[in-house]
Amino acid sequence: MADIIGTTSSATQIMYAAFGGILPALFWLWFWLQEDKLHPEPRSRIMLAFLGGMAAVPLVYPLEKLVIGHFGLTASTIWIWALIEEAAKLVIVWFVALRSRDYDEPIDAIEYLITVALGFAALENVLFILNPLLDGHAIQGLVTGNMRFVGASLLHVVSSAVLGYCIAREFYRGPLAKTAWRVGGLAVAAALHAMFNLFIIYDNGSKTFVVFGCVWAAVIGLLLLFEKVKRQIA
Repeated sequence: MADIIGTTSSATQIMYAAFGGILPALFWLWFWLQEDKLHPEPRSRIMLAFLGGMAAVPLVYPLEKLVIGHFGLTASTIWIWALIEEAAKLVIVWFVALRSRDYDEPIDAIEYLITVALGFAALENVLFILNPLLDGHAIQGLVTGNMRFVGASLLHVVSSAVLGYCIAREFYRGPLAKTAWRVGGLAVAAALHAMFNLFIIYDNGSKTFVVFGCVWAAVIGLLLLFEKVKRQIA
């Protein structure tokens, strides 16, 4: 009987973690997709990109474990982690969207990168919320979910959207320019991601709200980038 109760409790906690991690990501996805209401992407392609982002998490985490096992928790580790995550999102987008007929205007690159990023963040959020729930710390799980909703999830969006913007800029260019823009965009996205994590980890959370404020400022900048790309295709 105790085993049954424990199993039921664990299933309930997993369900709560799934709702707490995935639903906020879906809200942000809905929000950002409003930027392309005139020429929306197929829902099936968006869902595939979102699920692809989620699928990247179990592929990325073993690589990150190898890195921390080799370097320990150092600044180099944080930078490599960020590069791995942003590169994984780019690979997913390339397979899911950039080779398809649905990728037919520059703004699509930003939309698909954001979608993959939110899929990645969704499963990552589930795992972060689930750990304290399984340990019996429901309040900590709730706080973690809220903090990731306003901070870490948007960080994934901003960093990947910067890469998407760079890909949007090379939409009408030749192969060499496309490669240059993608490599440069990946470097900038990884740098933004790494700097966020470095501030959070090495300041023991003392500047968390300052960093989150910077992320929200970056979101405003991202909205402006959307408008710039829209004018590019108008």
